[in-house]
Amino acid sequence: MLFQRKGSRPVSTIEAAPVSAGRSDWRRTLAFATVLAAFVLEVADATIVNTALPQIRRGLGAGDIAMQWIAAAYFLGLGSLLLIGGRLGDIFGYRRMFGIGIAAFVAASCLCGLSRTPDELVAARLIQGAAGAMMAPQVMAIVQLLYSPLERVARLAWFGVLGGLAAILGPVAGGLLIDADVMGLGWRAIFLVNVPIGAAALLAAWRFVPSLKSEATIRIDIVGAAIFMAGFAALLAALIEGPERGWPPLTIAALAAGAALVAGGWFHAKAREAKLGSAVIATALFRLPTFFWGLVAVLAFSAASAGFLLIFAVALQQGLGFSALDTALAHIPFGLGVMAGISVIGRRWLPRLGRKLLVAGAMVLATAGFAVLTRVAGGQAGDAATITLLAVAGLGMGMLAGPLPPVIVADVDRAQAGAASATLKTAQQIGGAAGVALIGAAYFTAGDGASARLAGLYPGGAAFVGLLGLAMLAALRLPAVIFKR
Repeated sequence: MLFQRKGSRPVSTIEAAPVSAGRSDWRRTLAFATVLAAFVLEVADATIVNTALPQIRRGLGAGDIAMQWIAAAYFLGLGSLLLIGGRLGDIFGYRRMFGIGIAAFVAASCLCGLSRTPDELVAARLIQGAAGAMMAPQVMAIVQLLYSPLERVARLAWFGVLGGLAAILGPVAGGLLIDADVMGLGWRAIFLVNVPIGAAALLAAWRFVPSLKSEATIRIDIVGAAIFMAGFAALLAALIEGPERGWPPLTIAALAAGAALVAGGWFHAKAREAKLGSAVIATALFRLPTFFWGLVAVLAFSAASAGFLLIFAVALQQGLGFSALDTALAHIPFGLGVMAGISVIGRRWLPRLGRKLLVAGAMVLATAGFAVLTRVAGGQAGDAATITLLAVAGLGMGMLAGPLPPVIVADVDRAQAGAASATLKTAQQIGGAAGVALIGAAYFTAGDGASARLAGLYPGGAAFVGLLGLAMLAALRLPAVIFKR
């Protein structure tokens, strides 16, 4: 079924703001701050659960596979629906879909906090991710329409700084909330805290974010979205269940079916664009070298970083006996490194170094991150050397997390803002889900018990390095000059 909105003239960036230049800058700043806050909330919820997994396991009786699903379900729900979420913003307006997404995210967070079984929590995390898919694409689209390409480098650097910190400090916040045991809620507080924060963001969005939408005539591709969602779900299910169960025929079939569905979704999009002019993805964007190779790099990088954060948090608690609070504090050096990598190095040197900065970041993150995992496996987690390596690994992560988004959208036309934003976020979230599956599978198949939780860091670390190697190769294929002066 096709839906198309006709008869209304799109609101331009100039029309969305008051005439006064000073007032316009003020309004843009408030709108930017509002979408930035929602972005941080969405990113933090992808990793805040890492610190809580041992407590959730004890409270709900979850096994290793359930732990992986609880972490990955959010990525899957988000990544599977981001494509259609971006198109909904293009058609119905970015502010409207942004508000709907925030409201649904708050409701889903309540369901997570009230879950009584692992299956209920996995289902609630899927819904939470789906709500995020309505909200997240609008963030980048709004910024892309409010600012020029060079202005975006500075604005998107903020997303890199706070997004990287949110991903790292999500486990910190989770540990602090669990340790505080607010109102006796335990691990449930990490989800219920979203209610007041989300409500405030919803009010701010309605007040400050201008009414913007794409000027292109676009239709929603329900069939294409369903094909991609089924393909991503099948691939993720196979990657999580296969290693744990010894790759029975059903998981191999799911892997093949997932790959076939994703390929079929691509050809469906090509055919639909030729016939109707639009599809769930804008295939023309993939002809842009900055967009295509940037997406490959962000897919591999997101997988590596999500997997690293998962096994690092679990190994500290189940391998070395760290408390949730101690685990939270152990993430702080990493977070400081991320902040420095994005704000000090990435923002300043990306226009000058281009792809060289991304390659250097991947090398630094792979080397220092693997060294951290090997030291934790040897029982050394709180000494000066490990703390320093964590900060260096964070620096490398920041050198990737900040620059990649502005690189990917550098050559994208504003009429495709929603589609480009949704595709970028899809790559990030599907990459995160794949990282939890791949690195998590390598880690958890070492067995149960404290010694196995430490021994699993070696195969998990090898998978982590391999994914960053792929990110490095993709970065090398980017154009030598990305931002033309």
